Amino acid sequence: MNSLTLDNPVFETYALVAALMVLKVMLQGWMTVYRMIKSDSGLVNPEDLQKGPINKNPRPDQLELNDYVDRSRRMHRNDLENIPAFWAVGLVFVVVDPALWLAQILMYGFVGARLAHAGAYLTKQSHEVRATFYTFGSIIVIFMAAYVLWTVI
Repeated sequence: MNSLTLDNPVFETYALVAALMVLKVMLQGWMTVYRMIKSDSGLVNPEDLQKGPINKNPRPDQLELNDYVDRSRRMHRNDLENIPAFWAVGLVFVVVDPALWLAQILMYGFVGARLAHAGAYLTKQSHEVRATFYTFGSIIVIFMAAYVLWTVI
């Protein structure tokens, strides 16, 4: 059986969670834009102060740090630091043909850890709480990479 088809339930699981993580990354970017428009602040580049259809009254203070906007930007950056590693190792993990139960626990666990991390960030939980969810997701990705290495060596 070709492992990269929807006939393979491990690949089907990966396809589902990979798509969910694509939505997480892309929608977080849109959340940042929404917060910038709503607060009329949080711009990052001097050229953003040019007058336009959305920014009709540019002001220098729009370049000042705004935690409401920057919190979303930090969440997006964190996703971009973590989710691509999952996409890469997840695909190779599928190819080495793990047990379905193991793949589901790890892949759904990663999605759960990222969503919990986002929830902790949105609700301004302590670094320890966020780090706990980051750690769960990170350990899953590391385990998947080690599993691949163990299988191919």
